[in-house]
Amino acid sequence: MKQISKILIANRGEIACRIMRTAKKMGILSVAVYSEIDHDSLHVKQADEAFCIGHSELSETYLNIEKIIETAKKAKADAIHPGYGFLAENSMFVKACKDAGIIFIGPDAKAMKLMGNKIEARNFAKKIRIPMTEGVTGTAKELAAAAPKIGFPILLKAAAGGGGKGMRIVHAASELEEAIESTSRQAKAYFGDETVYIEKYIEEPRHIEVQILGDEAGNVIHLFERECSIQRRYQKIIEESPSPTLSPEVRLKMGEAAVRIGKEAGYTSAGTIEFLVDKHLDFYFLEMNTRIQVEHPVTEMVTGIDIVEEQILIASGHQLRIKQEDVRQKGHAIECRIYAEDPSNNFQPSPGNMSLYKEPTVAGIRLDTGVTAGSGIKSAFDPMICKLVVWGEDREEATRVMAGALRDYIIHGIKTNIPFLAALLQSEAFVANRISTRFCDEHLQNIVSGIEAEKEKFPLHVPVAGYLMASLSNSLVAGCEAPNVWQQIGYWRDLIRIRLKADKHEITARVSRSGKNIFDFGISGVAYHCSIDSWSENRMACTIDGHDHVLYVSEDQGNLGYVSTGGFLYSMQRADLLTETVSEASFDSAGNEGGHITSPMPGKVTKINVKPGEEVKKGQVLLTIEAMKMENLITASVPGSIQKVNVKLGQMVETSTVLVDLEKSDK
Repeated sequence: MKQISKILIANRGEIACRIMRTAKKMGILSVAVYSEIDHDSLHVKQADEAFCIGHSELSETYLNIEKIIETAKKAKADAIHPGYGFLAENSMFVKACKDAGIIFIGPDAKAMKLMGNKIEARNFAKKIRIPMTEGVTGTAKELAAAAPKIGFPILLKAAAGGGGKGMRIVHAASELEEAIESTSRQAKAYFGDETVYIEKYIEEPRHIEVQILGDEAGNVIHLFERECSIQRRYQKIIEESPSPTLSPEVRLKMGEAAVRIGKEAGYTSAGTIEFLVDKHLDFYFLEMNTRIQVEHPVTEMVTGIDIVEEQILIASGHQLRIKQEDVRQKGHAIECRIYAEDPSNNFQPSPGNMSLYKEPTVAGIRLDTGVTAGSGIKSAFDPMICKLVVWGEDREEATRVMAGALRDYIIHGIKTNIPFLAALLQSEAFVANRISTRFCDEHLQNIVSGIEAEKEKFPLHVPVAGYLMASLSNSLVAGCEAPNVWQQIGYWRDLIRIRLKADKHEITARVSRSGKNIFDFGISGVAYHCSIDSWSENRMACTIDGHDHVLYVSEDQGNLGYVSTGGFLYSMQRADLLTETVSEASFDSAGNEGGHITSPMPGKVTKINVKPGEEVKKGQVLLTIEAMKMENLITASVPGSIQKVNVKLGQMVETSTVLVDLEKSDK
């Protein structure tokens, strides 16, 4: 057996913290690596040792094999755990570890090269007679020739990676060239391999995967399946186990197929065999992920097996401690991925600083995160904040527990998908299990509209009164006692009326009387008698016209306020207070008519499609900004002529950076 006493984790965020948790349980020391922009991250704080390996470029930090190996040697680490993403499925990294005498916690290079590359994996699965869809790889010219033979729509993928990066559905030959170029560029950036391939796209598919474990003695077992059909941008956002779709017979066959692949490939460590399942419950091999999965906690919740612990033991030379007949699914687990993004704006990422971060306190939940109250959500990385996982005796109970946990999860200062997930879980289609990988595409608008409609029904005076009470009593100022409004500077005596913006609503409020924590407001012409009953860590219990309410109130450094109540989040801005920061940038703000197109978020310019003097049409793609592992297309909001391109290829830009000067035309 190989003794492991110290593990370097070649990753960041929640997966690094999760691996550290198991390492600590096993009495193993953990070493973190980090880029400069991650210096205050949770995984750095939780590690026994931490080493900075560069500033922010992935190629110089989390994708730098040489630097990570050097750091492992410096820290005297016995082993390296790659987590998921970055170098987790890079066979060159596995070889580098072996050459350096460091244990790689994962499969060997041969199995990874075989199964980690989608093309090789498909060829292998076909050879051992696992059902699959038709697919092909080759040059751009060869793919263009093959696509019509396969038949549109087709699915275009990066050969060497996962996580939906660069994946595109192509509906017609006219879209293929640009799609290949984009996918190839993202594949090169994220996985170091620009090879792409195409396969037949199955309409209304289910995405179901099987977790396997294999040891060096050739033993392979499965830990049953996870249903991962709810996705956006080909990236899963809700996973559950067991699948509510499979029959016992199909579940057995899929498990046997997954184990067969693992055994034939000589696979060791944890891995996942992914399948597409059609409406007839016929299943097709999709790919294998030769690493731990983002969604592994749902399997741990229903089987009671710590998958990271099993990985470490397998890497140490231990045989599997578990036999197939010992594995059982108990109850039902659901995982929601909480993202910094705006579902109402096509899931646009929302990096930035949080003015309030409160994790749910619902009993029995699991929260895997790399974020704390003081963390910022950085544009250089994936926008996932955490994984929220719950367990119930059955799917109905698990859904109910998750809904409660989402209601209790309070985040201010950035946009998140929490309201979207809560509404999705309560939708008729989800409850009835009428889902597919197209669910978000088909139901997004209805869910978003439903959230807005419910929010409009909630009495707006409640968050407005709550915010005013907190703001006027100085409760939003840390460490400040809360004097009543009349005890403050004479300025307030003159400011009887306050104008503010509550979301999109312009409100005029009148402060007519105030005692200690007692206020009389006139809000849009209606009188309300209000009082603060208690205030603790941004939580306000208050009474508004005889009704009790609990609100969470915060304010950012730019004097932008936020209120959570009734399951909704409201933004607040007082007209009498100066705002120091820009709250939001837009692709097509009114300023575009004046000539400016700004960046909607921090990121890197990866492609410039236009040059000065060029005439462009409305909707034409001008540039591509890469942020949070996504390519964001910057389009012209009006027809016009390019006057100036203000950025260069590879340049890092900030929110509201002027990218292009455009003179509007009447064409």
